[in-house]
Amino acid sequence: MLHAVDTLDWDGVRAVLADDVRLDYTSLWGGSPETVAAAEVVRRWRGLLPGFDATQHLTGPVLATPGGRCTTTVRGYHHVADGERSGTWMVAGWYDIRLDHAGRISAITLHTSYEEGDRALTEIATARCAAGAGGRVAA
Repeated sequence: MLHAVDTLDWDGVRAVLADDVRLDYTSLWGGSPETVAAAEVVRRWRGLLPGFDATQHLTGPVLATPGGRCTTTVRGYHHVADGERSGTWMVAGWYDIRLDHAGRISAITLHTSYEEGDRALTEIATARCAAGAGGRVAA
């Protein structure tokens, strides 16, 4: 899935998601876990990730266990090349992924270990997406 995210293959992302997905990014953003429709997951990611000039999510090794649970370490790099606000924000941690009976992703939990760089780059990326310009928005 993360390769599809990095290449902005939104149909590919949707294809691997269950109809409803439990998202838990509380270790990164705070708040509470939530269950949302797959189309909403894609909409949210489309409103942020194309605004970066590059993203790269590196995972592995992946441990798959009976019952549809997969865990993997992750480093997510998010790069903006925008004059004075250029930089990279990296999030390191591990994912706990749950699959439904059809093998589609039904739950994503990120356990953040640490961050490096400028988290505020997400504001630039979001603004670029909203304006329909910059980053990889046109891709």
